[in-house]
Amino acid sequence: MLSGLRHSLEAINVDSSANVVIISSSVPGMFCAGADLVCKLSWQERRTMSQSDTRDFVNSLRCTYTFLEGLSIPTIAVIEGAALGGGLEMALSCDLRICGEAAVFGLPETGLAVIPGAGGTQRLPRIVGKSAAKELIFTRR
Repeated sequence: MLSGLRHSLEAINVDSSANVVIISSSVPGMFCAGADLVCKLSWQERRTMSQSDTRDFVNSLRCTYTFLEGLSIPTIAVIEGAALGGGLEMALSCDLRICGEAAVFGLPETGLAVIPGAGGTQRLPRIVGKSAAKELIFTRR
């Protein structure tokens, strides 16, 4: 999914007819839940990744979101439901976030003493302010 997103963003970047990017989910009531940090299978999958594989994945995620953030046309995240972890980091990379009533945001990895890997701890303070970001991150709200 990540390479597909990056490929689409690169195509949009060179398309002179593109005026705006709107990111939304095809699943009703959901935006993007990011990685499943609780699921046993997900943890087992991560344990099989080497440090190099993990570093490459996190770097690719961070670079893709930075690329999204740097597009020269407006970017809008349409959020209905959960925007968690990497999903929230993707939304934070957009210029605007349009939220439905059921929108839920979080960086659940912070509750597991895991630092968000795609820039969430840097982008969140730019949007909500340093103090509010610290409160949200430290309290897991």
